[in-house]
Amino acid sequence: MNSIRIIKLSESQEWSNIITNSVNYDFYHTLAYNVLETEGEPILLVQSLDDAYIALPIIIRDIPESDFKDCTSVYGYAGPISNIAFDQVSKALLDMFHNNVLSFFKQTKIVSCFSRLHPIFENHKMLDGFGKTISLNNTIAIDLNLPIDIQRQKYRKSNKYEINKLKKNNFLVIEATTNEEIDEFIEIYSDTMKRVNASDNYFFTKDYFYSFLKNDSFEAKLLLAKKDDIITAGAIFTVTNKVMQYHLAGTKAEFSKDTPMKLILDEARLLGNTLDLDYLHLGGGVGGSDADSLYKFKAGFSDLNFNYKIWQFISDQEVYDNLVEIKNKDTSGGFFPLYRA
Repeated sequence: MNSIRIIKLSESQEWSNIITNSVNYDFYHTLAYNVLETEGEPILLVQSLDDAYIALPIIIRDIPESDFKDCTSVYGYAGPISNIAFDQVSKALLDMFHNNVLSFFKQTKIVSCFSRLHPIFENHKMLDGFGKTISLNNTIAIDLNLPIDIQRQKYRKSNKYEINKLKKNNFLVIEATTNEEIDEFIEIYSDTMKRVNASDNYFFTKDYFYSFLKNDSFEAKLLLAKKDDIITAGAIFTVTNKVMQYHLAGTKAEFSKDTPMKLILDEARLLGNTLDLDYLHLGGGVGGSDADSLYKFKAGFSDLNFNYKIWQFISDQEVYDNLVEIKNKDTSGGFFPLYRA
């Protein structure tokens, strides 16, 4: 049986080759994004059979006060990728991938693994029957294959009105080109996260933003909304494999009622059309329903939904249960892994 390969960040060329030769991948899989991870050690698991392979990026973490480890995925939409279409991956390769991932986990004392999956590429298909794949919520995307006027017709009526009003009131959108503009966006983003009481994992260092925006693995663009030369809002977008992702965004408090982010998203859509992309993926909200304000905001731009799934896998049930018992965690909760709840 072909053994699984473990690619580390130090093997940068090999990591990059595997990702860029894959059919469906996003910036979440790239070396440049994974190297920003601070929670643990990023590795790429690669299972090959003949000329085909499946690759899975994960972050290995120590479990506090134990001799065991677990793993998770980077923030965003990761999961397995392959150099062939997912529906053409052979059962032999899938079985080999599943069996060897389990063997690696047991050898490395990895108790459990959690991964966010990619809603557009539907890579959950390569994990069917291997642990649990759970539908969490829906995400929103603008279909850039539609004619531009049809795309805009799908906007909520109030969005069309407010975008026109922003333009009349001299708001415009530019792409950031200077470090001063990046620094101001970082401040706006951080202030926004504080204002909405975001959790710690939504805060990033200045080095994170610069490494992200100036990386060599994928295209990243910072779009800024300005009024009278004042930056009012900004958002980072990525362009990878025909998909534009809406990544991080913030608005100055004094301009929040003007909602300049709506103009930024409209301009990002037009940019995506110019670049001949398939989708501008806006992502989801907290709950993926109309009761969720973030989801409702994004749904005002499109009626196209994708189903967002996560993967949960326990490789050693006995150790997992012991850890939950030691940590005295409520087993009725939906958090995974429970011992980190």
